[in-house]
Amino acid sequence: MAKIQDLRPKPRKIISLLLGVCTACLASVPVHANQKIFFTYDPINVSLRVDSLELFATQGKINKNLAFYLQFASPEQQKAFREALTKKVPLSPVVISRFFNTAIGEDILTRLGRGITIQGGRNGKYALRAAFVQAAAEPEGFSLLNVLKKLPTDMQLQGELLLGFAKEASIFIDATETLISEFRKLTAEEAATDPRVDYAKLPDLRQAGPYKVTKQVWNLTDTSRNRTLYADVYIPQTQGGRMPVVVFSHGLASRPEDYAQGLERLASYGFLIAAPQHPGSDSIWAKEVLEGYHREAFDLNDFINRPKDISFMIDELERRNASQFQNRLDLQNVGIGGHSFGGYTALAIAGAEIDFNHLKQECDRLYSGINVALLLECRALDLPRQTYNFRDKRVTAVFAANPVNRGIFGPKGLSKITIPIMLGSGSYDPATPPALEQASSFTWLGSPQKYWAMVEGQAHVNFSELDAGLSKSIESLTHLTLPSQDLIIDYASSIQIPFFEVYLNQNEKFRPYLQSAYAEYLSQGKEFKLDFISQASVPKLIEAIEQFQREHGKFSAK
Repeated sequence: MAKIQDLRPKPRKIISLLLGVCTACLASVPVHANQKIFFTYDPINVSLRVDSLELFATQGKINKNLAFYLQFASPEQQKAFREALTKKVPLSPVVISRFFNTAIGEDILTRLGRGITIQGGRNGKYALRAAFVQAAAEPEGFSLLNVLKKLPTDMQLQGELLLGFAKEASIFIDATETLISEFRKLTAEEAATDPRVDYAKLPDLRQAGPYKVTKQVWNLTDTSRNRTLYADVYIPQTQGGRMPVVVFSHGLASRPEDYAQGLERLASYGFLIAAPQHPGSDSIWAKEVLEGYHREAFDLNDFINRPKDISFMIDELERRNASQFQNRLDLQNVGIGGHSFGGYTALAIAGAEIDFNHLKQECDRLYSGINVALLLECRALDLPRQTYNFRDKRVTAVFAANPVNRGIFGPKGLSKITIPIMLGSGSYDPATPPALEQASSFTWLGSPQKYWAMVEGQAHVNFSELDAGLSKSIESLTHLTLPSQDLIIDYASSIQIPFFEVYLNQNEKFRPYLQSAYAEYLSQGKEFKLDFISQASVPKLIEAIEQFQREHGKFSAK
């Protein structure tokens, strides 16, 4: 596989991954053989018969109707189009139906339906939803062609809107490519000025730490909120002295157990790790959504309950400190970690505040749906409009991985974070793409002690933990090679451990690890690299963002 310097094809794979995840998890689209697809771009109005597509897909023949559209396509492009028409994906019609009946699902359909309409220009969302379900129920399998054959009526493709979306997608790809290139350059520039360190002679943080770890599961109830949850607690077997504490927030539709490998690694270096469940946005809720028990993909109150779960967890540790830990827990300097929606949680507890005006502007942008994370963030617009301040002053350092954050907090909300912070991103992340969710956010953070790490090839979730069928579908759709989860955890541990050592334990011996030169050391000989920048690179990052906007115009999804 090409190294990261070969930038052009790689971010385009993000689009493939995004489409693959969405298709595998959700759906595609649905026309009887005698039906037509109309393409309108005032004053142009042309049509394509679906039986022409079927003839091409099944026999490779191009009739006069289809020839008009493929006249400028190369043989390679025609082959790719034929494969796209016939690619089959195993999808459940029940799951599709229930997902598109959630508020987020309806939002996606409404956005799609603006560009794919019923003749006359009416939003095609309901026709699309019916077609999705019917196509998934077909015994011959779910494919784009089968979906097209199930459209209940002739549909119109609104050319101006769809071409506008295609332009935005192209800008998104260019923005991602530019960010990856700039990130690599800034890493090299910082590394060139870093103090020289022989990392081969320092402890290897990719290995487990010196302490054995025991895991406990605590079943808890916050009586003030009538909220019952459990927490996975990893306790290092240290001998005497103060014990630093890190509380971790899991992502949407996941569980504390999903992060066990990384959490246990961190605990082996002497940190007590507490990972509470968030009942309204965990894997149990997600399962119940697909079983038809909930109208929402997650409980909207979890925008509020998640950060409160973190404070409650710290309160619980305080209650147990004397009896269970001999008052050894340092609960005035707590670290917070979080992934995805848990990244939102970590930023909120660190002081970021929801900016409803900024969020509404972002959500109202015509092509804002290109940012998948924003679909989640926009649900917060249904919360009561008031100031939400979740800052817990016992928290003194925060690590947010693939955080959902840009739209909901904006520059005003993120500027309120003044404690040491590190962001983590993945260059292949389709759910919280770094060009949309973390680039500007990093410059907006109010803390002068901030760091940003990006793992090449990291794609938001641990794909090894996905359902085998879903993983196979995504792999077949995207043709992506991803880094191993072990490598991702090695990278993450190697930067989290020194971050929390320096900012929770004030252990300056770990300061040399918090520099770009260390990321380059870790990346030696690796197919997938780690890049790392600090506050020092912010001016050049801002300059790169502004330069991109001058060259490409205002990115409406940003």
